[in-house]
Amino acid sequence: MRDRKNKSKLINLLKGKPLSLTSRLFLSHLVVMSVAISILVIVGKTASPIFFSQHIEKIEGKGFYFQDVRSEVIEGFGNAWHNSTLLSVIVGGTTAGGLSFFVSRLITKPLVKIEKVTQEFARGRLSKRLPPSEIPEINRLSASFNNMASSLEGSEQRRRELVSDLTHELRTPLTIINGYLEGVTSSTIEATPDVYERMTKETRRLQRLVNDLQELSKAEAGYLPIHLAPINLYPLLSALIEKFSTQLLEELTIQLECSTNLPLVLADLDRLEQVLVNLLGNAVSYTERGSILLQASQNGDRICIAVSDTGQGIAAADLPHVFERFWRSGTASDKLNSMASQRNRQGSGIGLAISRRLVELQGGQMKVESELGKGSTFSFSLAAA
Repeated sequence: MRDRKNKSKLINLLKGKPLSLTSRLFLSHLVVMSVAISILVIVGKTASPIFFSQHIEKIEGKGFYFQDVRSEVIEGFGNAWHNSTLLSVIVGGTTAGGLSFFVSRLITKPLVKIEKVTQEFARGRLSKRLPPSEIPEINRLSASFNNMASSLEGSEQRRRELVSDLTHELRTPLTIINGYLEGVTSSTIEATPDVYERMTKETRRLQRLVNDLQELSKAEAGYLPIHLAPINLYPLLSALIEKFSTQLLEELTIQLECSTNLPLVLADLDRLEQVLVNLLGNAVSYTERGSILLQASQNGDRICIAVSDTGQGIAAADLPHVFERFWRSGTASDKLNSMASQRNRQGSGIGLAISRRLVELQGGQMKVESELGKGSTFSFSLAAA
């Protein structure tokens, strides 16, 4: 009884086992070949005696006499045709079956490679890529997979860098707060209002960093709501100039170049203001003396906005990294030796990354031009309304 059950389970398993693509292609070729051979045999067996008999009649019409041996000739032809057809079916079917199996394996060979590479990819080996194929459809699939793999590899690399940078950024304020708390607890540091103010300052820095990271994450994922509307730039730019003028020292001036007749720009007012505040804030932080210029002008159907300063500038080798998260100019030793002052002046280190993404969400592209020791210009353009 138990053997019957086991046998039944095995039969059901075999029945439900899906066929591989190679087997499906091979069987499909065999089916097509079988149908073709069957039609050939049926049609040949039916029509050949008739055509042969008609041919004998034509020969008899020319004076030859087949009356006594007519049936034997037709029967001999039928036997010859039958034997030759059987031999042709065996030889041709075997050859066609072997060729069909070879072609099926040849077609599925790139797919087997794809399967192996995707399995390696799933194990975390993101550097694996698919080789090109002679089959156009599979070649396009390989190209699409390789593009996806490159994108995922880049995303994974950026994720690791982000985690590393974020850990580095969080460690310093946390260490400062922890040092003050341990000193106050052990009475080695007097609990003065100045100490509490310093801890509060570090706490605000942590909060600002977390908020910036959350906003950057939403911006890069496309979750930040962008409400485009026609905006008059002049009042916005004038208000920003007035706001930043109160923060400048005597050695630094800020100016506005914007026509009152400038066409309306299609943008999100809050996000555009956020971008400009960040660019102007960076210009103020990096410019000790000289001037800061905020410009807005029309270029065809685009409105160009630029923030220029006469500050310390950026080295040419550093320009490609300006919009990366947590990137700051200077060598690693410079950063370590002046960590506190750098952080106080440069914020969370992701403001430019947020600004660039906000500009992109509004249909623009941000770029930077800079020369070390002479200043920088951050510019972008948006569509005119």
